[in-house]
Amino acid sequence: MKKLYKILLQQHLGAPDSPLVKIGDRVERGALIAEPTRLGANIHASVRGTVIDVNEKEIVIEADEIQPYTFQPIPASDSIVEMIKAAGIVGMGGAGFPTHVKMDIDIKGGVVIANGAECEPLLAHNIKQIQENPAVVYRGLIYAMRATNAARGIIAIKSKNTKAIASMKSVIDDARIEVATLPDLYPMGEERAIIREALGQLLKPDQLPLAANAVVCNVETLAAVCEAVDLRKPVMTKNLTVIGRLKSGCEAKIFMNIPIGRPIKDLIEEAGGIEGDYGEIIMGGPFTGKSVDIDSVVEKTTGGVLVTLPLPNEKRKMGLLVCACGAGEIRLRELAQKMGAEVVSVERCKQVVDVKNSIKCENPGNCPGQAEKVLKLKKNGAEVLLISNCSDCSNTVMGVAPKLKLPVYHHTDHIMRAVGHRLVRRLKIE
Repeated sequence: MKKLYKILLQQHLGAPDSPLVKIGDRVERGALIAEPTRLGANIHASVRGTVIDVNEKEIVIEADEIQPYTFQPIPASDSIVEMIKAAGIVGMGGAGFPTHVKMDIDIKGGVVIANGAECEPLLAHNIKQIQENPAVVYRGLIYAMRATNAARGIIAIKSKNTKAIASMKSVIDDARIEVATLPDLYPMGEERAIIREALGQLLKPDQLPLAANAVVCNVETLAAVCEAVDLRKPVMTKNLTVIGRLKSGCEAKIFMNIPIGRPIKDLIEEAGGIEGDYGEIIMGGPFTGKSVDIDSVVEKTTGGVLVTLPLPNEKRKMGLLVCACGAGEIRLRELAQKMGAEVVSVERCKQVVDVKNSIKCENPGNCPGQAEKVLKLKKNGAEVLLISNCSDCSNTVMGVAPKLKLPVYHHTDHIMRAVGHRLVRRLKIE
């Protein structure tokens, strides 16, 4: 049976890459097959095989039946930044920002923070990597410090992950580097939240980590940096978590080193297959993931593949409360439509501010009361609410909505319920 790998030309923030191969070409694992013309990152073949299609969206490779463990290495360089660029490394926690751009800066004695928060609930592959191979993350952090001229390094991990903390501490042999613990709440992996907890500095919504003389990188990204420098290895694989309405049960199934371009339906089957009817397949985490088709493929930024329960049928008039830390208005409207609900009012969390073409939270995970917003939704005819708020913000909503006899859905309910996970807030089913 033919195995096809669809390598998307846009797996990063920026513009799609330009293909360097044509139909009929033979490619080796690790071969450079596309490069950016503007902001972007190199893309490499994740398998050895034959190119059978090239279009504006993707390069399709028919993989050889027998795959080598070896790969075509990236060019050697004395520059860490150039090695990162050649390897096509991007923010593998989901952001997809080209890492060579982030690292091409002199922070003059600042700090590089390794983001090991595994911010989204249900995902577990970052913690597995820290526990089982902390040295590659640690070396990646050291290389990032050298590239940016940082004086300190911090590995930020939630305090509940005691084994991961112990594992990381066991490899640290540099007094400049320490482990910082984070509280267990969402969105603790957001860059400004990590800087607030690790450095005691709250950045403004329009400020980047550089304002705190800091660079923040996901631990999987730093592992890729290590492999690029030590092994001349390009980004060809991704670690991810598969979880949800599966025949194998509620436990997360962690997949390491999955070739980029592999169909996610293959991973779902390997994880046990879908149990009965399902609602959505979400790529990413419960809070910020997107609904995708089952024929979608693994990308450099893929962190999770979530199979949800069917969505409820909701005929009451619905109000939406949008949070910068979770799903945006477009995603909430998509869910409302799938539920069959009429949206009569939309409000934004009290802390939402506009920053360029996006929205940001003034103080991620530390939210004031939402009484005014909930009252407006009620006044505008909402009979039920759909919210996308963070942990703390959802608690404040639940302090008001029940008193107004407003039932509340959270946009993560259909995945949380699928695995019996504690809901972001308690939902009274009517």
